[in-house]
Amino acid sequence: MFDIISRPFGALLRIIFDFTGSYGYAIILFTILTKVLLLPVNIKQTQSTKKMNEINPKMKEIQTKYKGNPEKMNEKLMELYKEHNYNPASGCLPILIQLPIIIALFGVLQNPTKFVFTPEEFDAIAKSFWWIADLGKPDQLYILPVLSAATTYFQTAMLSAKGNVDSSMRTMNIVMPLMIGWFTLKFPSGIALYWVVGNILTIIQQYFMTKVNIGHKGGEK
Repeated sequence: MFDIISRPFGALLRIIFDFTGSYGYAIILFTILTKVLLLPVNIKQTQSTKKMNEINPKMKEIQTKYKGNPEKMNEKLMELYKEHNYNPASGCLPILIQLPIIIALFGVLQNPTKFVFTPEEFDAIAKSFWWIADLGKPDQLYILPVLSAATTYFQTAMLSAKGNVDSSMRTMNIVMPLMIGWFTLKFPSGIALYWVVGNILTIIQQYFMTKVNIGHKGGEK
């Protein structure tokens, strides 16, 4: 299934590489283009996460108050969701849409000789990029894994900064970046580069979305 999705992305990466002549810059442009394609879904997910963080304290109050009465608790939660125009399923749908695409994108960068180049072509192209000796191998200087963890943490911190999140969510906001950093220690540097650039683009997107929301609130006053 994922091979079917990976092949057009592999063809896109090949076109970009033929245009730039650089595997590193091809990955960066590839990341930008795929982020643009997924932008509507990413915006929807960001909005849903922010809304959930905003109403989370009230959800906790209801769950605590009516913990002995599940039927009443569900009724009050539905009223809360309706009041704030929030659909709990709206946070899951964007993830379900993105997941196979993200797996396919990782497949392209994990196995470029299957989806992008022939083995001979991949051996022949220059895979060094900036400080990275070989984008097909892990970053020996550990710069990309550190950046992967740092940008992942900053991205999640931005989403929870304006809302009240519980201890489990705060723990996840720490554990997830550490996991990403650990994984990118083992992955080809091309994947880590894709992850870092994607995180930076998402952070920029979230920043401007926050500014727009502040502007709207200011206008309402």
